[in-house]
Amino acid sequence: MRDAYFSSTISSFLDQSSDQILGELARAHHHALEHLQRNAWLAQIELLKVELADLSNAYIFFELSIPRMGKRADAVVLHRGIVFVIEFKVGSTSFDSYAIDQAHDYALDLKNFHLGSHDLPIVPVLCATEADRGVNAAIAWAEDAVAEPVLVGRGSLRGVFEIEVPSGFTIPGTIDVSSWRSSGYRPTPTIIEAAEALYRQHAVDEISRSDAGAKNLQSTSDKIAEIIERSKRDGRKSICFITGVPGAGKTLAGLNIAAKRAERHEDEHAVFLSGNGPLVDVLKEALARDKVAREGVKKTDAKRAVSSFVQNIHHFRDHYIEIIQQPFEKVVVFDEAQRAWTKDQASKFMQAKRGHSGFMMSEPEFLISVMDRHSDWCT
Repeated sequence: MRDAYFSSTISSFLDQSSDQILGELARAHHHALEHLQRNAWLAQIELLKVELADLSNAYIFFELSIPRMGKRADAVVLHRGIVFVIEFKVGSTSFDSYAIDQAHDYALDLKNFHLGSHDLPIVPVLCATEADRGVNAAIAWAEDAVAEPVLVGRGSLRGVFEIEVPSGFTIPGTIDVSSWRSSGYRPTPTIIEAAEALYRQHAVDEISRSDAGAKNLQSTSDKIAEIIERSKRDGRKSICFITGVPGAGKTLAGLNIAAKRAERHEDEHAVFLSGNGPLVDVLKEALARDKVAREGVKKTDAKRAVSSFVQNIHHFRDHYIEIIQQPFEKVVVFDEAQRAWTKDQASKFMQAKRGHSGFMMSEPEFLISVMDRHSDWCT
């Protein structure tokens, strides 16, 4: 599969006619080309020909595929050692929140899953072609060198490519386009590597680069710890929701919280639960092997120890349906909580599939739910 429908240096892009570029996009599309898509591409091409007219030593991609994410960014420009990810809303006069999130998601996906982008500054851009808005000089940057989305209208896109990157970030003079585009998919770090580091009680900043960013991950963990302590002091039950786009580091945050509570507060019996069976199996196997290698214990003993920390939520649920008893775990992290059901849905499932006439389960004292930002979660 081609990594982009069209790609070239800016000078070559400017030399080609709009019809030539449109033809190449259409040939790569492999689907029936609707007038709406054709007109949108044509508007983007003509706008960029004006906005990029004096841009030198730059490279452009149209419909760039983000590795394994099943997504294509409208346009990506490599310039001055920076990756500019551009999302167009042709004919729009406004900047809708979903569109802002979409532009930001593409940038985060490249940062997290594309090896060539791991160490580069990335600027997501949302261009509403009929909006009247210039470039805001005050651009906010996250710790992982991904900027907050820049919102611009027609006639203002050129200024985006003059944005200055904070001095704390490393910027290569130029990007080797061939190496960048062929570097392919590689998440960093993997959940397995991060889980092993956290299970060994490494500090967050000792992990090479967490998907959430070490600072963000640490502040999330600290806030959750504060709420847990307050709940314990006041004798209350609490629930916290950690949300974010795919790849933002939600699972890593949950693992970090569970690992810390399990190590430092043994009376809480913290546990990490997930309905993703393969993830649970892989995490348990990886952590067990790591424990065997480090401590020289038997594999069966290592698996037993790990199983108290990472568990399948379906087994957890079924166990507490069989007995009317409050879970002894006082801190529970529920990963992928967007898959949760309402009480009625769960009751119907348990009656049909498990033969239980009712659904009653006591709650832990503290529940942390980890879910995607754009999820239809039922409460």
